[in-house]
Amino acid sequence: MPQNVMQDDAERIVEVAEREALRLGKGLSVAVVDSGGFIVSIRRFDGARPMTPLIALSKAYTSAVMQRPSGMLKGWSQSDPVFFGKVGDMGQFPIVATGGGVTLKREGEFVGGVGISGGTPGEDEEIAQAILTELGYETDFAEWAGAREAAAAGDAN
Repeated sequence: MPQNVMQDDAERIVEVAEREALRLGKGLSVAVVDSGGFIVSIRRFDGARPMTPLIALSKAYTSAVMQRPSGMLKGWSQSDPVFFGKVGDMGQFPIVATGGGVTLKREGEFVGGVGISGGTPGEDEEIAQAILTELGYETDFAEWAGAREAAAAGDAN
């Protein structure tokens, strides 16, 4: 039965992130949190800008506590920015709606989140997805209700 992401899992995640950062020639940071959004590991690789660990942590936290990748929240943040902003300030860390944060899910259970920061949005997302693929985490998540409503409103226009 899956449990929260543990230190051994976090070390493997950090190893994949570091390898991918070196492959891209990017200084970046990676954060790993458990299913409650509590820090398991944060690593700032050589050359990463000073704010990247905190940004990575916000992406990881978002993905864990919202139980879907951080990028999936973009529709909600755009369709109801006031409410999203309020919710975004409620937790231990900010809730963000941007790529580079992925939810760790195994056997249908949410076990944590990972955040990558320091590359372009596409590079951060590419590395996050490589972690999921290589380490065998699930990648299917229900679309956020606000995203469905925004899409439906767009279809009506």
